[in-house]
Formats: sequence, C-alpha cells, structure tokens
Amino acid sequence: MTNCCDPTDTFWSDRLAAAKASVISYEAAIEAVKSGAQSYRLNTGQTDQSVTKASLLQLQNGLESALNRVSTLEARLCGAGVTRVVPGW
Repeated sequence: MTNCCDPTDTFWSDRLAAAKASVISYEAAIEAVKSGAQSYRLNTGQTDQSVTKASLLQLQNGLESALNRVSTLEARLCGAGVTRVVPGW
C-alpha cells in the first residue's frame, strides 16, 4: 500500500502523465483522420490500433474518456475536487 502523503511516491503523478499522453494521442489521431488521412495508427500506451474515418466517433468517445480520467486524477493528486455545501435549515 502506498502512502498518499509521501512526497517521494509518484504513483498518481505517473498515472496523470500517462493519461495526458493518451489525450494527446487521441487528439493527434482525430486531427489526422479529419484532415483526410485514410488511416492513422493510434498508440495510447495501452492499445495500438489502426483507425479510419469510420472510427471517428470511437476516437471522440475515447478522447472524452481520457479527458475525464485526467480530470479525476488531477482532483486526486491536487485535492481539486468539488464540494457541495447545502444549508441545514
């Protein structure tokens, strides 16, 4: 088990860096396909696949998922989560 308060523990920051790299990969694939490329090789670090214009919706969904992951990891790493306060009266 890792200690989340240990400044030498880089687990979450490593996950965040990998998630950001995945976002960049998805964005590059989307731009390549939109600009007329017949196919593009997408390597997110977890998967390696050839994408075409027909898989543009899958790429956009993957990008949204990767962006959500970055947001979640940033909240965990930086304590930037949202707190909702409701009056008690």
